[in-house]
Amino acid sequence: MKIKKLLIAALLLTAAVSYGQHTPNVITTAVPFISINPDSRGGAQGDCGVATSPDVYSMHYNPAKYAFLDSKLSIGLGYSPWLRNLVPDMNLAYLAAAYKINDRSAVAVSLRYFSAGEVDFRDQYNQPLGAYNPNEWAVDATYSRMLGDYLSGAVAGRFIYSNLIQNQADYARAGISVAADIGLYYLRPVEWFKTVDADISWGVAIKDIGSKVNYTTSSGRRDFIPTTLRVGAGLNLHIDEYNSLGFTFDLTKLLVPTPPIKVPGTDSILYGRDNDVAVVQGIIQSFYDAPGYSWNQNTMQYDHIGTFYEELCEINVGVGVEYWYNNLFSVRAGFFNEPDLKGGRRYVTVGAALKYSMFGLDVSYLVPIGTKYGSNPLENTLRFNLTFNLDKKKG
Repeated sequence: MKIKKLLIAALLLTAAVSYGQHTPNVITTAVPFISINPDSRGGAQGDCGVATSPDVYSMHYNPAKYAFLDSKLSIGLGYSPWLRNLVPDMNLAYLAAAYKINDRSAVAVSLRYFSAGEVDFRDQYNQPLGAYNPNEWAVDATYSRMLGDYLSGAVAGRFIYSNLIQNQADYARAGISVAADIGLYYLRPVEWFKTVDADISWGVAIKDIGSKVNYTTSSGRRDFIPTTLRVGAGLNLHIDEYNSLGFTFDLTKLLVPTPPIKVPGTDSILYGRDNDVAVVQGIIQSFYDAPGYSWNQNTMQYDHIGTFYEELCEINVGVGVEYWYNNLFSVRAGFFNEPDLKGGRRYVTVGAALKYSMFGLDVSYLVPIGTKYGSNPLENTLRFNLTFNLDKKKG
């Protein structure tokens, strides 16, 4: 069977998590669409969000933030074109809603839908079989509660459905997984500055702890979903009645086993550990299983780089800054870095926001810098989010 554009729909989507697959030991997963940032606010701040102030899009970063919401009901809608320079109709749509039960607890739900656009399927004789729209979606729900005056926690559940083949092969089937998140969020005012009020925050979340995915009926192979650890901190300065300035810093790491380096043409492991393990073992193993060797293109052999060094290379860093004027207008900027050994994603982000009464509009833009292993799927693309807040608290 020949499938037009399916290579883009499936393989280039995998680039969302780790493109640059010609580098040694890049970690890939199934259903990478659940790792795509649907939030323009975080997208404008180097993809940071685990410790920023809460909003309706907190599900993606840290659901524990919902307990600190200052609106009774928030609804958000996001839209992100995907690979727009190559494909005109691939996109990610996101819908979220959060409800504050009382001063100490909140619930939230979200729906994420990824469309690979229209794909023409053809048989082995190049005869058309029809046009289909491969797609993936995930639905989430969370409960967040205050655990103290300044600390909140949350648990979330997620159902994931990935149908990229559309039943066009007897051996293929849709991938299905269920997953869970856990998170903590801390927010407290501090008196560190004589003339400026300030808040500090930190957050930690483990996202997408879930079952493996199998796309075929002819193989027992099952792939990990992108279980991710997020840790971050933030500082928000209330400069005066009209101006505020926030800084945020995030670290992220995939809790997925690193593929071992094998003897060419065999299944014998040369360096590293077997990554065909159970989910819980894979999460634990991900902290110490890096092979510690890298292929040298000049000498055409493996160089020893050290397991600890390679493990450090699996940590991505994001930094962001956000300025608000009178809680009506905001400008944002950020930077994201992934080491070359694990894909080499590196980009600057910018964005802005407007608020009017109960409505909010956020936009972001991504500019790749020093990209070593291919273009970024969000390059030269504007992302949008609309927010609707009801019954916002005064002060």
